[in-house]
Amino acid sequence: MSNREVEAKATKGVQTRRTVLEAAIARFGREGFRATSVADIARDAGVGGTVAYAYFPNKEALFLAAIDDDAAAVIEEGLALVSGDPLSRRPTPGDWRQSLVFTLLSAVEQHPLARRLLAGLEPDVTERVLEIPALAQLRKACAERLREEQVTGSIRPDIDPVVVGNGIVSIILSLLMSLVQVGTNVATLYGRDVAAVLEAALEAPVRAADGSTRDSGLFD
Repeated sequence: MSNREVEAKATKGVQTRRTVLEAAIARFGREGFRATSVADIARDAGVGGTVAYAYFPNKEALFLAAIDDDAAAVIEEGLALVSGDPLSRRPTPGDWRQSLVFTLLSAVEQHPLARRLLAGLEPDVTERVLEIPALAQLRKACAERLREEQVTGSIRPDIDPVVVGNGIVSIILSLLMSLVQVGTNVATLYGRDVAAVLEAALEAPVRAADGSTRDSGLFD
């Protein structure tokens, strides 16, 4: 077999795996883990009944891969907001934290499997939310953005950006789970309130006329 034939076969394999994964995301998102079979997914993907097993050892592995992939698509929208192109217009300090909630919530609406997981409809793997690989990227991006804001003086310099970035992602994730379960209209009512709490905790100290500073945060 020539190098070209090997490359063509590998490319076809990648495409087939992607087709199977996309079919799995759609079917699991629509019907859930228990009501879905690998045969259903293979049929939706237009491949033979055993083809999926060439890429995923079992149904559970396919399900977890589908969760990670669909959740990553949601999180990528949040990453674009937090990091983005440094040369492009970016949300001002504070705005991105509030916008992140609404951006992720909007993205979740377009990804039924991620929404199903956040809604608690797959209790056996709900804790998987915290282990989604793309979340590590979002935590890192938040930490880097906070570090930038410390340099510009827009937030307090005495916080650990990594710890606070992790905390922001945890709060937003918990909020997303609540919003998915109780209704997205709550985001309109309380989204700005949550952002206000974060800003009060992060606000840079105010410098008085005599040169001293005081904390302008939550506990004034």
